[in-house]
Amino acid sequence: MTEARFIEDGEVAAFELSGTGPRPAAVELVGRRARVTARLHGRGRTWRAVLPLRASRWGGPDLPLPTGEYRLRIDAGEADDTGLPGTAIGTTQLPGVRASWDGARLHVGPPVDPAYDSGEGQAALERRYATGRGPLENAVFFESFYGRNASCNPLAIDRELARVAPSVTRYWSVVDLSVEVPAGAIAVVEGSPEWWRARGSSRLLVVNDWLRRRFARRPGQRVLQTWHGTPLKRLALHRPGFDPRRAVAVVREARRWNVLLAQNPYAARILTKAYAFLRRPVWVEGYPRNDVLRTDDGRATRAALGIADGERVILYAPTWRDDRERIVDFVDPAALARDVDAVVLVRGHSRTLLPGEDARGPRVVDVTGFPDTARLLAAADALVTDYSSVMFDFSVTGKPMYFLVPDLEHYRGQLRGFYFDLVDAVPGPVVRTQDELARALTEVDPAIFAERYQRWRSVFNARDDGRAAERVVARILDQGFLDRD
Repeated sequence: MTEARFIEDGEVAAFELSGTGPRPAAVELVGRRARVTARLHGRGRTWRAVLPLRASRWGGPDLPLPTGEYRLRIDAGEADDTGLPGTAIGTTQLPGVRASWDGARLHVGPPVDPAYDSGEGQAALERRYATGRGPLENAVFFESFYGRNASCNPLAIDRELARVAPSVTRYWSVVDLSVEVPAGAIAVVEGSPEWWRARGSSRLLVVNDWLRRRFARRPGQRVLQTWHGTPLKRLALHRPGFDPRRAVAVVREARRWNVLLAQNPYAARILTKAYAFLRRPVWVEGYPRNDVLRTDDGRATRAALGIADGERVILYAPTWRDDRERIVDFVDPAALARDVDAVVLVRGHSRTLLPGEDARGPRVVDVTGFPDTARLLAAADALVTDYSSVMFDFSVTGKPMYFLVPDLEHYRGQLRGFYFDLVDAVPGPVVRTQDELARALTEVDPAIFAERYQRWRSVFNARDDGRAAERVVARILDQGFLDRD
């Protein structure tokens, strides 16, 4: 009978299996976004499999496994003692993770002390946070896409701030320690005492989405809302159907922000109205996240993804849908890769990261978990999207874009609605089916969209000159949000 237990293998948390007789051929933990292969020990009378609860992706560091469920897969080979360990193991606090085995699945969670991982524990931390009156720290609290990754405009601002003001402490809010944070930054896991303390004591909060949980601004504390894209789809107060609770939530959220960052004047006009962000500063400086698109040739990212030199790379990056959790299934990426003779990168929206799972197939790489979208844009030869704001970022590169919109009427008429006519404005082919997309990718000359592409960039990318982060950080320091030294 196979037995299981949690151990610390050196300083690394691990899940250990053991049995008698010949060892199995392979043992793996398989999750939606990560998998781990065991180190096998022993021959003959007993065997042991050690599965580190850590993984490395894209050539990055070994980090604790993402939160979620993992299936144990055992390739028996010649072994005859490879049944799943049916005994449940209670939740165990290990370096970087909390884990438990319920007899069928391994459950991995963030390393929050059980004393605080409850309604009562969180309520106590919230009260302490809301009533705190200690001095503010010359620090920034960064959060990107609700802590699912360290990316977007906050990441670019972090990198520039670290360069020009290295004495500033940089905290990053993360859902768990599988999220890689920038060099020199401090990861704080959401809901932990350290997270609440950093959020309450930092002089500046830099976020790209709504502030979650309770927010109580301390005197002298400021919030820079960078947002995460120029809007095509209607937002906040402009969404179809009036919902008074939503309206109250939108106005309350916008009042938390001191400054709003916009990529261009068009976005500034939309965002200020959609969020009733009136008579307060809006910095129209271009998007810091796009600075790398002026300098990165994409070679390092291609190498990290295992893509050979000379391969054509197509990035498929649709937006999320209000009526589904996972990425839309409008593309068979393996078939597309075959039909257009290219590597297809599949990039789900950040909201599909946790509930979804990686797409797989020949010449298909699921990059939903890749930490930095801008690096993927630099690596791609062409973009396929639908209504995602990634279209306003990719156009910095001047490379071809294609728009696959099978649900155009439903999305435009019922789910969200648009601020302008997509079909008339976008600088690339608009198609309804995968067959039409494949033909466009192989037969349509991008040059026929050159004039429209130039108009597009003059409206949306005029400030995306590679120096947006520099300008934003200069304003942060000049206005005294932080001290340089």
